[in-house]
Amino acid sequence: MAKKFWSDKKVLITGGSGFLGSHLVEYLKKQGLDEKNLIVPRSRQFDLRKQSVAKKLTKGMDIVIHLAANVGGIGYNREKPGELFYDNVLLGIHMIEESRKNKVKKFVSIGTVCAYPKFTPVPFKEEDLWNGYPEETNAPYGIAKKVLLIQGQAYRNQYGFNAIYLLPVNLYGPRDKFDPDKSHVIPALIKKFYDAKVQNAKEVVVWGTGRATREFLFVEDAVRAIALAAEKYEKGDPVNLGASFEISIKNLAETIARLVGFKGKIVFDPSKPDGQPRRKLDTSRAEKEFGFKSKISFEEGLKKTIRWYEKEFRKKA
Repeated sequence: MAKKFWSDKKVLITGGSGFLGSHLVEYLKKQGLDEKNLIVPRSRQFDLRKQSVAKKLTKGMDIVIHLAANVGGIGYNREKPGELFYDNVLLGIHMIEESRKNKVKKFVSIGTVCAYPKFTPVPFKEEDLWNGYPEETNAPYGIAKKVLLIQGQAYRNQYGFNAIYLLPVNLYGPRDKFDPDKSHVIPALIKKFYDAKVQNAKEVVVWGTGRATREFLFVEDAVRAIALAAEKYEKGDPVNLGASFEISIKNLAETIARLVGFKGKIVFDPSKPDGQPRRKLDTSRAEKEFGFKSKISFEEGLKKTIRWYEKEFRKKA
């Protein structure tokens, strides 16, 4: 990765103080990005759903990396579908429009695997994105993020605007959201099993049947992929970012229980939704177009995440 590329760039990262964004900020600084050329707006000061705010923030920027999103797990998606659709559409639409007007040289949209149809052939190929409706609990969020792909492609065609669109699988790692109301499956399970171990609980209940499968990408791999794409990728076609493996929720729960040291029983609750039946991406386009392949093994990534959570748990105890 060329440090020279980032040394003279003015970069706006929306969502830069969040889970993925904080890792990306650290990584880009190591790649030579000067802190004085980096803008990381905080949501409590800047409401990115407002066009006037997007206009102000994108002025003078060379690259905008749009990570900001209202996002959560299955439970959160079921409770707040309207909010998720509205917020995520507005968060992106104004940023892209004002970036175009302000002549931003490159716009990097971060999409979501939730945009894929519910029954997509495995591994998911980018060409499959429009071959059906997303899994119902994820659909408002997934479609809202997919709108930004269409906007970027339309702006590329009409205005020559250099917008790219990346589709990461579920991410995990240190600093993830461990709030049970908003967390995705890995942080939710780490918290459940760790807390159960501390409390000497006899069992842990896991949502769903355990049969659904997922693919996970460690956050350090994800930020490297985003940086590589920002440097090298110049096309409007969406690009999958993943780790090229698939694990059932049952096996995931058993693995996390083992790594955490929980010795009790794991009980699956089939009255709760599984979400999409299977998820695994075809990642060949990312490797071909900008040389990205994941490096961190799943077990290594889980251990790093669990160690971080244990440290944070002890701080609060």
